[in-house]
Amino acid sequence: MSEEVTRLLRKAYLDEHETVLNYMTNAIVLDGVRAEEVKESLQTDIQEELNHAEQLGQRLKQLDERPPASGEFKANQHSLQPPEDSMDVLSVIEGVLDAEEDAIETYRALIKAAEEADDPVTEDIAVTILADEEAHRTEFRGYRKEYQRD
Repeated sequence: MSEEVTRLLRKAYLDEHETVLNYMTNAIVLDGVRAEEVKESLQTDIQEELNHAEQLGQRLKQLDERPPASGEFKANQHSLQPPEDSMDVLSVIEGVLDAEEDAIETYRALIKAAEEADDPVTEDIAVTILADEEAHRTEFRGYRKEYQRD
């Protein structure tokens, strides 16, 4: 088993958990009629991100590794912190896009590392999750276009 595959699985696992925390908080904090669609999208994505984390944790276990816990957690999603102004939906959209770009980069690196390590199972998991993250990015790019027109 490759140390790089394990490192990236652990990173992605922790990142998914951080995303869940930030999506949940932003879905609670945002106010306004215009925020409702974004809040609903965040709430839907929470379950998907949790499923990603579970898949990654299960894969680590299959590779005889322990998934990381909160003691190993270090927050990185600074742009996804809830805004001071609860009506500032655009800043949340930008934060989501930053988080999705980071996830996409991580999963692309994981795909490459898994391919090099001849680990088709991890590669397949990463490809599947990458597709989900790219779909999230596309959705939030659409929200950004809507908000930038105003």
